[in-house]
Amino acid sequence: MSANRWDPKAKKPPAGFAYLAPVLSALENELRDKVRESNAGKRNTESMWPVQQINWQRSRYVYDMYYTYGKISKKVYDYCIKNKLVDAALIAKWKKPGYERLCSTYVINPSNYKFGTTSICRVPLKDRSPEQMNAMDPTTGCRGCASGEGQPRNIFGNKYGQNLAAVQVAREKRLEELERKRQREEENEQSDEGEKRNAGGGEGDSETDDESDDDDYGPAPAAGIWAGGNKLQEESERLAEGGGRVDSDEDNEEEGDDDAQRQPKKKVKTS
Repeated sequence: MSANRWDPKAKKPPAGFAYLAPVLSALENELRDKVRESNAGKRNTESMWPVQQINWQRSRYVYDMYYTYGKISKKVYDYCIKNKLVDAALIAKWKKPGYERLCSTYVINPSNYKFGTTSICRVPLKDRSPEQMNAMDPTTGCRGCASGEGQPRNIFGNKYGQNLAAVQVAREKRLEELERKRQREEENEQSDEGEKRNAGGGEGDSETDDESDDDDYGPAPAAGIWAGGNKLQEESERLAEGGGRVDSDEDNEEEGDDDAQRQPKKKVKTS
């Protein structure tokens, strides 16, 4: 993939952008396919749901990789903002209390709704009437993006509502665990190599166990960027809810007016 696939006139991406590129590229391809897809049998607003939802997912991915998990540098984050790979206006809202899960800036614009209100998806589930419990925003397909307890984990109820940063971090964590397990097995094999050669069956059993675990965690990153198994889905949801921030020394620079209000999770400022 070309380094400047999204904008040929853009400057060369900074070091570390390659970490995000596979997922951003996959989302770009997914968006292109959805735009070309037939709208037969769909409402006019429903045909735009994937566009709104992929925009949210792509922005959330970069946001979480920087603020929540510290996997990318400020230069990479700024590059994504300046080259419009993410929705900067939406990210700016996520930094403000009460808007941490906002699905789109469209749903909070009173001019887009009758009586100068906001979308039904901004009403917490606990404050809705029984008839409104399953209501969704007609423009984004959001089931509820208000902050607070009792809200749906996946605001869209589909793969576009997954936190891809948490999915990727969970996969990396799983691969690290498998690698440590293999190293331990190799050390054990070296310590009693003669005995294992005569037995011949120990290694096969461990490989079978690993494959079974991998099936529970779904496809490898090359096979898909979304969660592919119940285990991986659950682990990524726990990561998304709990934070999992890894501190970075480069994250303490100012980012302008918007970044004056940024609220990185579980981050300790260092001198």
